[in-house]
Amino acid sequence: MLLARKEISVGSLKLNAIPRQDWSRIEVGSLFRLPFNDLLYAAQWVHRQNFEPNTVQISTLVSIKTGSCPEDCAYCPQSIRYDTGIHTHELMSLEDIRQAAQEAKAAGATRFCMGAAYRGPKDTELKIIKEMIREVGELGLETCATLGLLTPGQAESLADSGLDYYNHNLDTSESFYPKIITTRRYQDRLETLKNVRSAGIKVCCGGILGMGESREDRIQLMHTLATLSEHPESVPINHLVKIPGTPLASAEALDSLEFVRAVGVARILMPCAHVRLSAGRTDFSDELRMEYSTKTRCCFSLP
Repeated sequence: MLLARKEISVGSLKLNAIPRQDWSRIEVGSLFRLPFNDLLYAAQWVHRQNFEPNTVQISTLVSIKTGSCPEDCAYCPQSIRYDTGIHTHELMSLEDIRQAAQEAKAAGATRFCMGAAYRGPKDTELKIIKEMIREVGELGLETCATLGLLTPGQAESLADSGLDYYNHNLDTSESFYPKIITTRRYQDRLETLKNVRSAGIKVCCGGILGMGESREDRIQLMHTLATLSEHPESVPINHLVKIPGTPLASAEALDSLEFVRAVGVARILMPCAHVRLSAGRTDFSDELRMEYSTKTRCCFSLP
């Protein structure tokens, strides 16, 4: 049963479970510096105000077009600039997508996300992807796509196909961003999010932790997400998966409890968002995964 809305005090902070977009960077930093048990308590309290406490949503992510991406994202094995040995393929067939979606639904997934390694899709490619979206939607699954940058017209076209969610992560803070990606601007990402929102598609947007960023960068990332005009309905929190051949293959490991802190802060800042455990979650112990799962709503599976 969901609890009635009210307010709690944690340290010098007064928290409630009502979304707000006026968080200051100082407040976000204060959340990161809370004693660990206080942060766990506050995140779990906020979670229980808006979600059933003992349920999660399972989402399945399928790469519908793999590799040969022209971007230079330092974490990504699909960039054509890095030798990672990844098996590349062009767009999957509609029949293969239908089968993958049916298998995902049978395995308990209620959302099906289709990802393609593009800087941004061509309209000819988008036409095929729209057919995939309709096919998946007819199976009764929520649909999500991540295809790179979108123009306003492309976002509207995807909305017309019935797309429920569009994923486009900010990845990291604006100040750390140039150390990770040089082929697209931070503003390009924000403009795509604006186009998606304007088209009436729900936004899925989060970041990747453990890429060598500082805590201040994590504070900045969470602050940017929490002060968007509307909070993303879905906030995936990824832990860097180090892939040989990428520039971040030897990145220094992020302390696992710092990752939990970031998840907890995201839960508090965006109380109605579906905070999602995404890439890298299997790198942690079962005990730690249970600990941060108490503050999230969803997790991803791969077919």
